[in-house]
Amino acid sequence: MERHNLMIVGGGIGGLATALAAAEAEIPATVFEQAPQFGEVGAGLQLAPNAMAVLDRFGVLEEINKVAVFPKRLVLKDIYSGEELVTLDLGDKFKERYGYPYIVMHRSDLHSILLEAVKKKGTVKLVTNQTIQTAEQTEMGVAITNQNGEKFIGDAVIGADGIKSNIRKLLSVDDTVPSEYVAYRGTIPISEVDHANFDDVIMWIGPNLHLVQYPVRRAELYNIVVVFKSYNYKPNSDDWGTPEELERRFTGAHEDAQNTLTFIERQFRWPMYDRNPIDNWTIGNITLLGDAAHPMLQYLAQGAVQAFEDASYLADMLKKHRDNYAKAFLDYQEKRIPRTARVQTNARKWGEILHAEDPTTILLRKTIFDSRSPFDYEISDWLYAHHKVLANQ
Repeated sequence: MERHNLMIVGGGIGGLATALAAAEAEIPATVFEQAPQFGEVGAGLQLAPNAMAVLDRFGVLEEINKVAVFPKRLVLKDIYSGEELVTLDLGDKFKERYGYPYIVMHRSDLHSILLEAVKKKGTVKLVTNQTIQTAEQTEMGVAITNQNGEKFIGDAVIGADGIKSNIRKLLSVDDTVPSEYVAYRGTIPISEVDHANFDDVIMWIGPNLHLVQYPVRRAELYNIVVVFKSYNYKPNSDDWGTPEELERRFTGAHEDAQNTLTFIERQFRWPMYDRNPIDNWTIGNITLLGDAAHPMLQYLAQGAVQAFEDASYLADMLKKHRDNYAKAFLDYQEKRIPRTARVQTNARKWGEILHAEDPTTILLRKTIFDSRSPFDYEISDWLYAHHKVLANQ
């Protein structure tokens, strides 16, 4: 039986970032992807400076910049009046403070760039059609088993297999937590849009809903995401969060928002789940990364970003401890669990603030927003300046 070094379960953004971390630590790795080929679905993606720092570290920033869009502001607008509620300036002061810009790009573009970078390393083997069911410690090493009962033996395993991770089951019997919200999303040629602001990331907000829009792929495409709370949520059912509910939820929205809604494809919906933080990701030479470890709601745009942070710190620990994977993984999770748990819980809280329906909460939110200027970055320092904090430790 062929023996592997580091086995990475999952070939998405987190898995490929992990492969780049292994390559930096000079550890041969094998990535096991369940799909017939490596690729990524979805639409737009927001990457804050704490992600850009990792992409720079892994040597892909130049390629990222070729396809990214660099928005001027993050803007929250009232879904009914169209009023700008609060903005965050992303210009020179922002870049000076955090060292990197805030970008938006297509998820598939990011995945393709990471995949090409992994291939160029020459130390990573890519294997498809592998749905890894479980992992276990054996006398020979760590063994993983695929959907056909085939086993692969290696020195260590990193589960980067997403929110429905099979590797996580070794460590926790928890289930996903439904938010009762659903998303519809997609991209359209930007030439079809004639009413939008192409300079900013705009989020329209209202009770139990929001709408996000921004350009991607060198401003050739326009990304649109609609999120709303279902009127008819049903556990273990697909009969909720329907297009009819979408229309009902956005009744009375500003005409610009209503116009944007006409471009949304209604065939596919994404129910929105996360999981509660757990206090251990590691058993022996097996650990978790990205959504397998800390799946979170999208309201802080930090899901992929936190996977990058994971990979960066994991690279440090792999270089520090070399072949002692158990020690490397324990040190890795000691630093990462508190950080990601904070982001997970704050994402939930931010969603509650954005989607508030209680008049008192809405008034309090407005009072706080009115007191802030576009250059009040203190509120985002804990999130976006993490790479600078680590550099100073």
